[in-house]
Amino acid sequence: MSETAKLKLPLVAAAQAQKHVTVNEALVALDAAVQLNVESRTLGSPPLVVVDGESYLVPVGAVNAWDQQDGKIASFVNGGWRFLTPDTGWQMWVEDEVVRLTFDGADWVENVLATSANKAAIRAEVIELDFDVGAGGGSVDTATIIPPNSSVFAVTGRVLTTITGDLSDWSLGIDGAETRYGSGLGLGSGSWLRGVTGHPVTYYTPAALRLTANGGSFTGGVVRLAVHMMHFDLPDGD
Repeated sequence: MSETAKLKLPLVAAAQAQKHVTVNEALVALDAAVQLNVESRTLGSPPLVVVDGESYLVPVGAVNAWDQQDGKIASFVNGGWRFLTPDTGWQMWVEDEVVRLTFDGADWVENVLATSANKAAIRAEVIELDFDVGAGGGSVDTATIIPPNSSVFAVTGRVLTTITGDLSDWSLGIDGAETRYGSGLGLGSGSWLRGVTGHPVTYYTPAALRLTANGGSFTGGVVRLAVHMMHFDLPDGD
């Protein structure tokens, strides 16, 4: 049967009987490919429970009904799996990671803003962390949250659970620059911060954020922090 060049959609043949079967098959493929989103890109085999219309990006080495389908989009339709082969420039939203991917002809690349002919790229990223200050004393560091070779534009945040202790307010920064992303910050639930620096700050080594209790110490509270940054990918050497 003849197919379209890009999406391999089946074409209705001249004088074909039951044309609706072919048309419906093409519509199902379009439904999977247009405004493409997948549930996950990490499952190594099909889920045991799946809803009709759900799609997944098949990882390398997948098994069972996804065997030999590495890199394809698997869509569950009418009780079975159908597979689409991505083309250069396709974009995809991954539900469980909340990330946008772009296919460069070989790999799916995260959050691309611009790219060169040899795949050098600018990528935007926001890394988010819910951080419990606990009984952190006068200051407490998060886990390492800023990746190396990242240009950070801002850190934003919101207090999820009221910050307690004998402090007057608090500051946010890093080791050696404790107020870089804010000072005099509020303690109550719902308080927020928008720590925008005058110039992007480049971190060449991994870094943690530091919360400092001004005038006292932390005894409790949860803060949601988000680091807004850019990464710069190298061109291929081929």
